Amino acid sequence: MGKKQHSKDRMFITKTEWATEWGGFKSKDNRTVFKRLPFYCCALTFTPFEYPVCTPDGSVFDVMNITPYVIKYGKHPVTGTPLKQQDLIPLNFHKNSEGGFQCPVLNKVFTEFTHIVAVKTTGNVFCYEAVKELNIKTKNWKELLTDEPFTRDDLITIQNPNALDSKFFWILIMLNTI
Repeated sequence: MGKKQHSKDRMFITKTEWATEWGGFKSKDNRTVFKRLPFYCCALTFTPFEYPVCTPDGSVFDVMNITPYVIKYGKHPVTGTPLKQQDLIPLNFHKNSEGGFQCPVLNKVFTEFTHIVAVKTTGNVFCYEAVKELNIKTKNWKELLTDEPFTRDDLITIQNPNALDSKFFWILIMLNTI
């Protein structure tokens, strides 16, 4: 029996033992991840919409889900402000041959990185680049598809990837629920 026989018998747990064996280490994969709700999903049910409508603040809903909610509660489900059915604006998204949403002017497919706007008077949805180049810079305030006049206040931002804090709804998605 040598002197170093019981050198591992300690009355405490080391930092490494705590982290690896006793649950002290939390892997980065187990943390919750915050994700922005995709533009093609209803902000009430978090599912893809069939008949999209939006509110003046840019929240997108499926008309089949938001109508009963507004009738019952009379308020905006995201912000809690009063909301009427007349405030809902029907949206006209255009699809490409593969079924993806796209800008009808530039034929640019909408992604999570596309700045998307809608014109309140017609409900047509465009990428902001088209509206900026063809309406804002040229001061031509006519809608790009129907030629109806509109103002800058009639533009509703559906998705702006450059201003992530501007949207009210961020949802919490756990990695293990995906």
